[in-house]
Amino acid sequence: MTETTPAYQVLARKYRPQTFADLIGQEAMVRTLKNAFAADRIAHAFVMTGVRGVGKTTTARIIAKGLNCVGQDGTGGPTTDPCGLCEPCRAIAEGRHVDVLEMDAASRTGVGDIREIIDSVHYRAASARFKVYIIDEVHMLSTAAFNALLKTLEEPPAHVKFIFATTEIRKVPVTVLSRCQRFDLKRIEPEVMMAHLAKVAGLEGAKLAPDALALITRAAEGSVRDAMSLMDQAIAHGAGETTADQVRAMLGLADRGRTLDLFDLIMTGDAASALAELSAQYADGADPMAVLRDLAEITHWISVIKINPAAAEDPTTPPDEQTRGVDMAARLPMRALTRMWQMLLKAVEEVALAPNAMMAAEMAMIRLTHVADLPDPETLVRKLSDTPRPPAGPGGGIQGGAPAGGGAVHSAVRAPSAPMRGPAMTATAPALAEGQLQVYATFDSVVELIRAKRDMVLLHEVESDLRLARYSPGRIEFEPAPGAKADLAARLGQRLQGWTGARWGVSVVSSGGAPSITDARRAELAEVRAEAAENPLVQAILSSFPGARITEVRSPESLISQAAEAALPTADPEVDDDWNPFEE
Repeated sequence: MTETTPAYQVLARKYRPQTFADLIGQEAMVRTLKNAFAADRIAHAFVMTGVRGVGKTTTARIIAKGLNCVGQDGTGGPTTDPCGLCEPCRAIAEGRHVDVLEMDAASRTGVGDIREIIDSVHYRAASARFKVYIIDEVHMLSTAAFNALLKTLEEPPAHVKFIFATTEIRKVPVTVLSRCQRFDLKRIEPEVMMAHLAKVAGLEGAKLAPDALALITRAAEGSVRDAMSLMDQAIAHGAGETTADQVRAMLGLADRGRTLDLFDLIMTGDAASALAELSAQYADGADPMAVLRDLAEITHWISVIKINPAAAEDPTTPPDEQTRGVDMAARLPMRALTRMWQMLLKAVEEVALAPNAMMAAEMAMIRLTHVADLPDPETLVRKLSDTPRPPAGPGGGIQGGAPAGGGAVHSAVRAPSAPMRGPAMTATAPALAEGQLQVYATFDSVVELIRAKRDMVLLHEVESDLRLARYSPGRIEFEPAPGAKADLAARLGQRLQGWTGARWGVSVVSSGGAPSITDARRAELAEVRAEAAENPLVQAILSSFPGARITEVRSPESLISQAAEAALPTADPEVDDDWNPFEE
């Protein structure tokens, strides 16, 4: 590059607005400033706020030029249409005017930097009409710096103007905002942005397809600087006529049409096809995080179309995609869309934290397709309401009862042991007086005695391994279940004698025993479950939720008893409510 060849200037700087006529998308602010200049009601301090790249600093420089423009003949006054040819206009545009001081508050945040401004405001402008202080990113100033500026900002000399620019208006103290005239610069509308990009591309002699400009506009999110930078990159990437596919590849985006296909596969519950489409997009260079974000954007877009069909007429969206969006909005219920939105937000967080983004995205696809075909609560309730109810039993509700004990049946794992062989072992006892063991009239009372004594090992063995053949108070005959311990009869007789003070005869027989307590409970539970499964209401629930099963059946009596046990004790009527224990 020779000394005479000018250095390349990026489009965002080359086509930076120099007058209010060049400023796009901010008509309300421009109208206010023009009227203020025309009526000579120019405020002494302005604050410009808005997102990145919408023209805050540019507007500040245009105001500075308008305040100090003298026209080509040198006799002009403040104007909203600076000529750009006089010495003040050229010096301000080139950033070399001595009376227009531009300070970056991000790098000069202290009270010492503000003190320099306070000390210099008393001196008149050297060559301009007004001394203008432009403070960019003003929210970065420290609290002490803001406080030091307050008095000067409230009553500055007549020749001083302050212009602040910030993206974080909430961080600026209200005491500062109350001393300034505030302008909120809005995002640029897609139609205005696309027209501006097409105009700049024409001036540069570049060819960009309309759908490529739409992609750039959507990616810029209303920021002119972002859009110009992306278009600058797209022109270099295309090296001729830039197509939408080239812009999509440059931005790392998936094809929106393919993303709509993926969205359709997810909502139909086709997990295999959805995973295949995600893998194909990943192989083509799409970022899994970008795919999930595009799915979230489509979910939001379709939800808005469902509420407001006019939202489909987006200039950045091709007509065929608009048609598909309207069709999906008509087919998909709002509950499915809101569920999709919530799960996609969670998936985006997981992909950001996962060591392998693609694996996390695939797991998200599996979850999304799995819940896609689940019925929504309204449909399920309507289906259950239309199902005829069965006749109620004597106790109300489904006929049948819960297992003994009113709770679930629990089984314990036993280590296998050799079955008892040989002659029956008997723990004999002499004849007992009939009235001595009257309280143990049934075998159930013996089981309750073991439970009361908290011998859980013996209780488990008696319930699981003892098949009762004959019982009378003081004598037990049983058939051991396979795997029962050989000394069960001896230990049972020994424990009962120690607890009751009387000798018990416990003998083992080879056959004739009834099912054990555990077996009886299991059989009763199976019967109750089978009866419950025949209920039409339960059948409707099981058919609506594949894989669901009945785990427990409770009778109304058991529910009442459990509620009574869990209830708080009633207050003692003999206790005075006003009694204070600390008075005694």
